[in-house]
Amino acid sequence: MQLFYHPAIEAKDEKIIFDRDESKHISKVLRKKVGDVLRVTNGKGSLYTSELVEVNNQQCVADIQNREVEKPKPYKLHLAVAPTKMNDRYEWFLEKATEIGVDEITPIICERSERKKVKTDRFERILQSAMKQSLQYSLPILNKPTPFSDFIKTAENEQQFIAHCEEADKNSLKIILEPTKDVTILIGPEGDFSPSEIEMAKKKGFIPVNLGKTRLRTETAAIVACHTVALVNETPSL
Repeated sequence: MQLFYHPAIEAKDEKIIFDRDESKHISKVLRKKVGDVLRVTNGKGSLYTSELVEVNNQQCVADIQNREVEKPKPYKLHLAVAPTKMNDRYEWFLEKATEIGVDEITPIICERSERKKVKTDRFERILQSAMKQSLQYSLPILNKPTPFSDFIKTAENEQQFIAHCEEADKNSLKIILEPTKDVTILIGPEGDFSPSEIEMAKKKGFIPVNLGKTRLRTETAAIVACHTVALVNETPSL
């Protein structure tokens, strides 16, 4: 199944009007014709089955035939991950986390961050592409880059963890994590969180955790954390 993304669709709409770029892609690249069926999501949990009634380079129009609402997960996962020095590594994390199942992402700027400025436009496109590729109907929220200290002041999920590399007593995330509860996980930069940041987070209720026996890159740690949450919340087959 091929999935299209159109963020402006509302429940009351009867038609979907695609912009010029998407229309060109539909008509010229995919060679769709009048009468062809498209499956479109608004990135808000809904899937619209629609039939093309107008096809040209400038504007394609489809009549909505059916609407399905995605069953929400029993938990929400918010990953707060420091930007990596190399953008392509962070982009890889965004793609894979979306495929696995993340609900919200915040780039956090830490004391040891080597990259402190982030352009989120490309990140948004990567999230959209990964959502469509993995046939999901909910687009993860991408927040603007936020200083570490500002982020932890406002974080308030049921479960809050900080994954760091310092020698200290830490719990295993897969053991301490409780299913069906919303969770926030902090992942630091290549140089790790500073001791003062770790203490700051602990005072705000974040529990230190480890993600395994090996030392992981920022983007790998974020994926391991994301996958761990997904597995702990996985519903057993009947």
